[in-house]
Amino acid sequence: MKFVYLIQSERYSDKYYTGITEDIKKRMTDHNTGKSLHTSKYKPWKLIAYTAFADEHNVFEFEKYLKSGSGRAFSAKHFR
Repeated sequence: MKFVYLIQSERYSDKYYTGITEDIKKRMTDHNTGKSLHTSKYKPWKLIAYTAFADEHNVFEFEKYLKSGSGRAFSAKHFR
């Protein structure tokens, strides 16, 4: 299984990050210890939502959608 996840910075509440992982717990540790260059300056992070996918193609398509304009609007309406 792969997961698309959405996290929010606890210090900068307007900062969000969407990503893909196979291990959410480990990935959250990576974000909160500064191992991810894209998110290190806004740590700590909290998990807002995640969705599991068995099909690898679908996981990448959903992440791509969430990073689009309409996907950001969807996330803001349903996950925040």
